[in-house]
Amino acid sequence: MRIVWLVLGLLCIGLGLVGVVLPLLPTVPFMLLAAFCFARSSERLHHWLLTHPQFGPAITDWRERGAVSLRAKKLATVSIAAVFALSLVLGLRPMILLIQASVLSCVLIFLWTRPSY
Repeated sequence: MRIVWLVLGLLCIGLGLVGVVLPLLPTVPFMLLAAFCFARSSERLHHWLLTHPQFGPAITDWRERGAVSLRAKKLATVSIAAVFALSLVLGLRPMILLIQASVLSCVLIFLWTRPSY
């Protein structure tokens, strides 16, 4: 089972790294999931991820306080607004826009109700 957790952790790291360059793919949730997977498979990789200068603080703050940085909240809000604006410009069907608006609103509510650090 450790191999499965390790592969899932590495896959999450890969997706998170892709998210660094693609603005619509989130990075931190994949790193959180990778930390979860590595905690069950590789102490070395788990320690590396928690002490990483870029990803470690966000993971630690989420684990200890359930907190999301104010900067991350603002960036996520701008990204979500841009995605919805693009959907409007592309002229997607009203039902798709309604579903998208509902889901994105739930994401924003969840995000903004988390404490900031």
